[in-house]
Amino acid sequence: MTAKKTRWCTVSDAEQRKCAELAKALGAVTHPATLGADTRLSCIRASSTTDCINRIRGKHADLVTLDAGELYTAVKQFGLFAVAKEIYREGGCILSVAVVRNSSLDIRSLQGHKSCHSGVRWTAGWSLPLGFLLSRNYLNWSKEQPLSQDISHFFSASCVPGAAVMAPSLCSLCQGKKSFIHQKNQHCETSHSEPYYSSQGALRCLKSGAGDVAFVDHLVLESISESESDELRLLCADGTLAPLSHYKRCNLGRGPGGGTVTRLNFRKFARDFLKLVEHLFGQRGKARQRFQLFNSSTFGESDLLFKDVTDKLAVLPDDIDISQVLGLDYVALLKGLGHEGSSLEDSVVRWCCISHAEQKKCEQWALNIKSDPLVCVRGTSMRDCIEKMKKDEVDSVSLDATHTFIAGKCGLVPVVTEYYGRKCVPVEESSRLETDALPSVVGVAVAMRSSRSVFMGNLQGRRSCHGHMYSPAGWVLPRTHTLGVGHNSSSPCDPDKVYSQVFWKGCLPGSKGNLCSVCVGGTRKAATKRCADHHNERYYGNMGALRCLVGHPSVKSFGDVAFLEQHNLQANILSLNSSGWAKGWTSSDFELLCADGRRAPLSEWESCNLGVIPPNTVMTRPVLTARVYDFLMKSQETLATNTEFKLFESHQYGESDLLFKDATQCFVHTSHVDYRSILGEEFTSNAETIFNCTHSDILEFCSQDICSIF
Repeated sequence: MTAKKTRWCTVSDAEQRKCAELAKALGAVTHPATLGADTRLSCIRASSTTDCINRIRGKHADLVTLDAGELYTAVKQFGLFAVAKEIYREGGCILSVAVVRNSSLDIRSLQGHKSCHSGVRWTAGWSLPLGFLLSRNYLNWSKEQPLSQDISHFFSASCVPGAAVMAPSLCSLCQGKKSFIHQKNQHCETSHSEPYYSSQGALRCLKSGAGDVAFVDHLVLESISESESDELRLLCADGTLAPLSHYKRCNLGRGPGGGTVTRLNFRKFARDFLKLVEHLFGQRGKARQRFQLFNSSTFGESDLLFKDVTDKLAVLPDDIDISQVLGLDYVALLKGLGHEGSSLEDSVVRWCCISHAEQKKCEQWALNIKSDPLVCVRGTSMRDCIEKMKKDEVDSVSLDATHTFIAGKCGLVPVVTEYYGRKCVPVEESSRLETDALPSVVGVAVAMRSSRSVFMGNLQGRRSCHGHMYSPAGWVLPRTHTLGVGHNSSSPCDPDKVYSQVFWKGCLPGSKGNLCSVCVGGTRKAATKRCADHHNERYYGNMGALRCLVGHPSVKSFGDVAFLEQHNLQANILSLNSSGWAKGWTSSDFELLCADGRRAPLSEWESCNLGVIPPNTVMTRPVLTARVYDFLMKSQETLATNTEFKLFESHQYGESDLLFKDATQCFVHTSHVDYRSILGEEFTSNAETIFNCTHSDILEFCSQDICSIF
C-alpha cells in the first residue's frame, strides 16, 4: 500500500515558498531511488514552531525541523520522535557565542543590559548561556519561581522569541506585528515573521541597536560581512573580548544542533522521505541543479526547512534514546534549567554514597541538617558516582584527586575543596572561605616493623595492599617509584600492569586477577563480593589497606606492604583496637618505606613519602554549582555546633574518610576555579600520562561525543 504524501510544517511565508519549490522539484524529478514510494509533498503553514508541534501531534502535519532545545521538549513533553539530526561541516554540534558591539561590556557585567536571543529554550540562545551564567554565579536563580522570571529581572529588556507565555517582559524588544488573534500574532513568535527570531534575527536585534548583546550559534557568524565583523566582538568566558573568528576558544559552551521530528506511526515513512530528498537535493544530491535543500538564499531568509550550513542529515534508528541524540550533558542541563517543569528533584541535593557505612553516615547527615533536603543515593564506586552524575541520577560527591581529574574530563566542575589546614578563615565581609594554598596530604608505603627484609626496590614477589582502583596513594603514586628489580623505566605505563608484574598477589579493590586475591570481601551486614570498589570490601580505602597489612585471624589473608595516605594513619591504627579487628597494635609496630630504600618511623612522613596528593573536591554538573554550594555552606554552618553528628568524622561508622576525608576542617569555595588548578600541574601531568596508556571505562563512557557520533 502506498503511503500518504508528506506534509511539512512551515513557520513563515519564505519557508512556505521554499517548501513549495521542494514539492515542485520532487514532482519534476523521477529517479530510481524513489523505489515506488509516494514522493508527494504538501506544505502546511503554521504560526510558530510550537504550532507545528501541536499540528504534528494532531495528525495535521508530519515533519518539522527544530532547534535541539525545542526538539527535546517535543519528544519529552509532547511524545514526538526525532528522526534525523543536522550535521554541519565540523560535526553535529553548535557553539553558543555572545556577540556585542560595545567593547566595554564583559560576560560578568551583563546584568541590567538589553539582550537578544535566538529563541526560548534554544541551545545557543538560551540554555547554554543561562547554564554558563548560573554556573559562574553571575546570575542568581531563587528556585521559588521559574528561571524565566529571574531572567526578565536580570536583563533590563529582551527579545526571546517564544517567551510570551513564560514571561511577557522577555518580549519587550521584539518587533513582530501584534494581534489578539493567536494565529495571526507575529510578535515574539518562533517564526521568521518575527524579525528578531533565530540566530540571524538575534544578530539583527543587536545590529539595529535594540540590544546590547546577542546570544547566537557560531554557525551564523559565517553570514557576517567583513566590514560588519570589525565592529563586533565575542564575550569570552574569562571576561575578555575576542574577534568573531576566535569562536572556538571564546564561547559559552557546546551543544547539539537541530533535528527533525515526527509522530510514532510516521517514523518509517519520514526516514525514507528524508533519505530521498537528501539523495536528490542534498550537498551531493543527484538533482542538486534543480533544487538545493540546504540553501535558502533565493527565498529572502536564512535557514528555511534546515540550517543553510547543514552538510548532511544523520537519519536516526528507531531504538535511539533522546539522550543519545542530544548528549547526556545537554539533557542534564535542560533538566537543571527546568525544561521538564518543576519537580521534587529541583529542591533536593542527591548525594552519591558507595557503601553501607557511607549510606548510614549520609542518612544521619540528612536527619541533622536544616537546609534543603538531602537524598542519599547508592553507587557502586566513585566511577559509578561520576557516571550517575552525568546521567542526572545524582547531583554531587566528594572525589579524590584522580577521580576529580576523571570528573573534570567528563565535563563536571568543582564546587568546594576540602581544607586540611589548621584553621579556616573566612574572606573579609563574606561567608565564603577562600585560600591560595590548599593543604595537601601525602602518600606513604607502610610495612610491619618486624618484616625487616621489606623495603622499596625490594618488593618483587611480595603481597601488596592498595586503597582502591585509581586512589592517588594506592594506584597513582607507587608506579612512579622503583618497586622491585623487575620494575624500571621500561616497565609498562599502566599501573595495573606494573603491579601485576611486581607483586605476587595483592588487594587493589576494583581491579581483577592476582591484584584481587588478597582481598576478603564484606561481612554479613555489608555483604559484597571480594575486591569490590567500596567500603563493603573490608580492605578498601586507607583503613582497609591498613587492615590488609595486619590481617585478621578469621580471614588469614594479608599483605607485606600497604600504600595509603598518611593523614589518618595514627587514628586508623588506634581504630584497629577499638573496632575489634586486631588487638594490641601501636604506631611503633609499623614503619615507612622511603623512596631511597631506607625505613623510618611513622613520625618521619614529611621526609619519607611517595609524594604529595591534592585535596578531595566536591564535583557536580555546571548548572548545579550554586545550589550545591549553598547546600554545603548551610550544612557546614548548621552542623558546626552539633554534638551528635560531625560531618568530618567517620570512625563511629566503623570506617574512615566516609563522604569526606576525616582530616577536613572546612570547605573552601572553588567553583570559580578550574579543576586542573586545584590538582596542580604535577598531578595533572601524571594523571594525563597514566590515562593516555591505561584503558578506563568511565573515561570511554564520558568521551562518547554526540558531536561526532553521527
